Amino acid sequence: MDSHTQIPTLDDIRNAAARIAPLAHVTPVLRSRSLDALAGCRLHFKCENLQRVGAFKFRGACNAVFSLDAAVAARGVVTQSSGNHGAAIALACRLRAITAHIVVPEDAPQAKVDAMRLHGAHLHRCAPGMAARNALSARVLAEMGGTLIHPFNDARVIAGQGTATLEFLAQAPALEVLIAPVSGGGLLSGTAIAGQSLAPGIEIVGAEPEGAADAHDSLRAGERISGRRANTVCDGLRAELGPLTFAILRERVSAILLASDAEALAAMRLIFARLKLVVEPSAALALAVVLRHKARFAGREVGIILSGGNLDLDKLGMA
Repeated sequence: MDSHTQIPTLDDIRNAAARIAPLAHVTPVLRSRSLDALAGCRLHFKCENLQRVGAFKFRGACNAVFSLDAAVAARGVVTQSSGNHGAAIALACRLRAITAHIVVPEDAPQAKVDAMRLHGAHLHRCAPGMAARNALSARVLAEMGGTLIHPFNDARVIAGQGTATLEFLAQAPALEVLIAPVSGGGLLSGTAIAGQSLAPGIEIVGAEPEGAADAHDSLRAGERISGRRANTVCDGLRAELGPLTFAILRERVSAILLASDAEALAAMRLIFARLKLVVEPSAALALAVVLRHKARFAGREVGIILSGGNLDLDKLGMA
């Protein structure tokens, strides 16, 4: 079995942190008394919207790309993405001076597509949906060669995403709960492994849109659900769990909590108004979940990973 298909350990996450340290930002943790009062708990916001390419995805992409040995890296990288992971792979490959081929669904936000092109990636467009993405990824890999770096079902990527929690718990060691949005599950998996390894007893919670609730339903059913078409404004949360991330989450996550698109957009406005931060709906969903389920978090120290800040300004009328 290849090492990147095995569940990563805390040592893997620490090694990833050392590997990406010269390239990734250490992002700040912000607080807001007014949001604490609104939520009924003490909120700590890990600002991955301020990471390179505007999202936590740079951590995993950077770790995966820079973990390749020179001969393998020279053949380039293939991945699939609706946005932030693609931009992160494109930047990591540019920094390493290797080629990136990215399969991108036709409904990906234009701002994220532009970011991939900015860093010199070769884009291959496909129909929306995981089946189309997987099929074209396999074809591109066969035609172009190189190394496949899956956006979430890859131990190298998961270990890189877990580095955010290494920083978070050093910055806010009293946290009792960690909440991260869940799509394919790479961020939440890395969060769970790092969080529970460093702070046994900490609760790990996922936040998911009602219109893309496959992770919620998968954990409830005890088996991975795939093949659904997501319907949510949270464009970064439309993927489905992979076999590796499902295995991690079913063992480590206490709950996947849902919120609506309207609640995500309201939370996004709150974050802008109270923290003066630009975040995308996918990132704001974690706060939306806290506000919807106040009783669950009342009086606790709650850490929220703000996963990204890449908004399509055309759709907001701000072009």
